[in-house]
Amino acid sequence: MKATVITKPGGPEVLELQEYPTPEISGDEVLIEVKAAGINRPDVFQREGNYPAPAGVVAEIPGLEVSGTIVKCGPDVVDFTVGDKVCALLAGGGYAEYVAVREGQCLPIPADLSFAEAASLPETVFTVWSNVFQRGNLQPGETLLLHGGNSGIGITGIQIAYALGSKVIVTVGSDEKGQKCLELGADSYINYKTQNFETELQKEGVDVILDMIGGDYLAKNINILKPEGRLVHINAVSGSNVDLDIWKVMTKRLTIKGSTLRSREYEFKKQLAKEIQKNVWPLIESKKFKPVIYKTFPFSEAVEAHRLLDDGSHTGKIILVR
Repeated sequence: MKATVITKPGGPEVLELQEYPTPEISGDEVLIEVKAAGINRPDVFQREGNYPAPAGVVAEIPGLEVSGTIVKCGPDVVDFTVGDKVCALLAGGGYAEYVAVREGQCLPIPADLSFAEAASLPETVFTVWSNVFQRGNLQPGETLLLHGGNSGIGITGIQIAYALGSKVIVTVGSDEKGQKCLELGADSYINYKTQNFETELQKEGVDVILDMIGGDYLAKNINILKPEGRLVHINAVSGSNVDLDIWKVMTKRLTIKGSTLRSREYEFKKQLAKEIQKNVWPLIESKKFKPVIYKTFPFSEAVEAHRLLDDGSHTGKIILVR
């Protein structure tokens, strides 16, 4: 098969389309003929040599989410059959013509979605449902603050939280990005280049924060959380070694949590997929939540796709298609 391979750590130019062995399957695995693959920030970290693949996962091929058609099933597969159109959460290997994945990490493609739209869902929806609604326990009527509102995770969090009755505030790097977030259901935005989100939200407060920044955002997040507030970390691009005012955490009865998804055990991902199919797929099928595709590229143009992702000017997902 053809696969886009990381030839060495570095910039987008280190990605190269090569011949690669087609995966073998066994047990409860399915073989998917990939029609589209989502591009995510962790792919960049892996390309740069800063995000190694878990043990047993192909290290040279990035890609955490795909859509396509099942062309082969292992002997223990019970929920899918050859010919089913699915999207899947992966631990790697998505930039390829074929991927092997255990059936519990697959979901049927929602009605009326294209392969490109379906490929944009798994990584962000799994992340948002796990962290905002499971760990953050966001409830209808509460306020959610999403840092990086124009990211794939941001636009997913906006739409699901809005559809389920919560207020959503986002931080973004431009007014143009903020306006796009408002169109998706955000109640307001804060341009972090011209405004201080701590100052803007100090009086109002928020109930749940999804943070991928870390660094000096921690103290600001704690200051604006309401009593019983929940802060969930999924990355720390501005630094992970931070000062924490324990007294504020105690007096406001705050909860601080964090998680990573890629290395989680299979049973967790399988159960998460079931919850997503039950709670999120109906929102998609009723048009309350829609995938937002910024641009698609042929698989042969993964270098250009990564250059666009590095640029950071987009709102929505970047997808490889064939």
